[in-house]
Amino acid sequence: MFISSAFAQTAPAAAAGGGDMMSSLTSMLPLVLMFVVLYFVMIRPQMKRQKEHRAMIDALAKGDEVVTSGGLLGKVSKMGETHLGLEVAAGVEVQIQRSAVVQVLPKGSLK
Repeated sequence: MFISSAFAQTAPAAAAGGGDMMSSLTSMLPLVLMFVVLYFVMIRPQMKRQKEHRAMIDALAKGDEVVTSGGLLGKVSKMGETHLGLEVAAGVEVQIQRSAVVQVLPKGSLK
């Protein structure tokens, strides 16, 4: 009684010719912009952090004081290709992977 009947409308006829190509490019533009923003916001900074971490690990030397990803603090006592000897206390040495080092501390940080 109070609700009027709804009638479906037919879609307007599509324009003939090159309008179809332009509309598909326009519909892809937001997707392309999303990938560009994703690259500059997430991918590029992550690659920069990986490069800095790799440079830090390559620059490790015997006697450096480091922090591992597990929270261990110690002094590098042995160097290998993929592993380090880390002295965590007097006479206590553990073997860790080089990639587990997350920070090099200033000299004299550990007592």
